Amino acid sequence: MIYKILTDSQWQTFQAEKVFTGSPVDLQDGFIHFSGSDQALETANKHFAGQTNLMLLAVDPERFGKTLKWEVSRGGAKFPHLYDELSLDAIQSATQIETGADGSFRFPELD
Repeated sequence: MIYKILTDSQWQTFQAEKVFTGSPVDLQDGFIHFSGSDQALETANKHFAGQTNLMLLAVDPERFGKTLKWEVSRGGAKFPHLYDELSLDAIQSATQIETGADGSFRFPELD
């Protein structure tokens, strides 16, 4: 699985429109940013610190074929980047990210 973090408002818009073309940073960069299971928590801490009401979306990367590329990004690690829109039917699961009293994110077990 690969993972995408959305704000609650982005998730609600996605559900209503049935397609997600990207967050502001995705649109700026020209692809939809995803994280691997070993990268998602670090992504949350780096890009969503202090925010609440976040959703963690799980997607099967096999679904995208050549429109998904693993490219070098933060710290030299390869991250999955989708060069296409994301359809709602691609979402395997959507889980609200819990936040501890100290503001730390509490993630479910990721595949």
